[in-house]
Amino acid sequence: MVDLSVLFHAIETVVSWPGIALLALGVFIGIIGGGLPGVGGALTLAIATPFTLQMGDITAIIFLIGIYNGVMYGGSISAILFNVPGSASAAATTLEGYPMARVGRAVDALTISAVSSAIGDFLGGVAVLAILPVLVSIVLLFGTPEYFLVAVLGLSLIMVVSEGSFLKDAMAGGFGVMLATVGIAPMLPTQRYTFGQLGLHNGISFVAALIGIFAVSEMLRLSKQGGTISRGGDVDIGGSVRSGIRTVLSKPLTLIKSSIIGLLIGAVPGSGGSVSTFIAYGEAKRASNNPEKFGNGSEEGIIATESSNNATVSGSLIPTLTFGIPGSTTTAVLIGALMLHGIRPGPALFGAQINLTYSIFVSLVVCSLIIFALGLLVVRWAGYLTTVNTSVIIPIIIVLSVLGAFSLNSNYIDVFVVLALGIVGYFMESYDYSIVAFLLGLILGPIAEENLSRSLSLSNGSLDIFFATPLRLLLIVATVVIIVGPYLGPVLKQQLGSTSNA
Repeated sequence: MVDLSVLFHAIETVVSWPGIALLALGVFIGIIGGGLPGVGGALTLAIATPFTLQMGDITAIIFLIGIYNGVMYGGSISAILFNVPGSASAAATTLEGYPMARVGRAVDALTISAVSSAIGDFLGGVAVLAILPVLVSIVLLFGTPEYFLVAVLGLSLIMVVSEGSFLKDAMAGGFGVMLATVGIAPMLPTQRYTFGQLGLHNGISFVAALIGIFAVSEMLRLSKQGGTISRGGDVDIGGSVRSGIRTVLSKPLTLIKSSIIGLLIGAVPGSGGSVSTFIAYGEAKRASNNPEKFGNGSEEGIIATESSNNATVSGSLIPTLTFGIPGSTTTAVLIGALMLHGIRPGPALFGAQINLTYSIFVSLVVCSLIIFALGLLVVRWAGYLTTVNTSVIIPIIIVLSVLGAFSLNSNYIDVFVVLALGIVGYFMESYDYSIVAFLLGLILGPIAEENLSRSLSLSNGSLDIFFATPLRLLLIVATVVIIVGPYLGPVLKQQLGSTSNA
């Protein structure tokens, strides 16, 4: 049951001075950090944390929550304008946002992104405030076998996102899984495909792979085309803030469903926005009346990915605050910031320090309003960037991509990954191999492998562990439905149609 007196005190803390100013500043800094390739939430928070030492505990955490939220939204700006996901969670947004920018609808895409992010943020924050005790119980139901089954469920979405040859998409997904095996194996001190290079011991950097597969490959395509990102180079970039808002509000079911997906997936430690956005994207395409539009600038795709992305923030904070288990790399840095201020995640945050917990989730709700205002403020001038000649854009993006990749770990291997996967991504797009399937394999492969190893270790090699609880059976059934659905669906429709005609 929500303690109203504590809730009202938390609202007063967040909206009064200096809380509201620090929250807005945090969102602004986060948007910048999220929009720069290779920077992302973890690095932005890590840089900002030392500056919070002179702040009070609650105001410091409010400021950092603002940065976290801003990063999650900011990544979509560069993803839409330049096909460069500023953060891993913005990768799915490039699939629909950039094609819209290419046909002169950058303002529409940016508006849809801002409004969807704000609503996802709002719904996620309100939901957690309302049902926090219940969600903690749900998180406790997920163990190692459940994490494995969730990863397999995500991989099965390759069937959903497949647009052409399923064999090509399966090969792309398999290639992503193969790259994810580079490095030291989970549960075993075994090096795989490191070729004696110390820089490969931790595997292929996911962010470096993203920068290469999206940014560099797109710059190669633009170098052949010339002109501007918006085809035709017309200064009238098209679209409007009003039409973008109308588009979002016309899809309430997609908004709510995607926000729920983001909230629940975010609450699973280790998942994060990169997983939830692709699952929400796949579900939106499956349920859409116009699935053929996906990949060609579908507004519904952006609504799904961005509402899910920001709702993931609320979800990822549940295991972070209750068990001290980071729901993502960014929340891992946030745990460090909490401990720096003498705040230890755990039962105390729901007892003596409950006001801090409520302040955090109230901050998420207020952040939604700030993101809405800032997002709509910048969309018009940001959209004009798509009319800049590619001869100016290409060298800037390439340099930022390489610097961003190197700044991750000061590892030259990451630079090589960016350039190599940029070339690979160029040919994958040219020969209709699914980038989405590749990313699903790259993201979910390590999660599936690690949790499969742990599960089999717990069960002494028995597969019965995956059938031991109703939740595990439900995840298996959902995976089977997704796999066989594309084949059984048309058959069932045909049989129902013939029955009704008879």
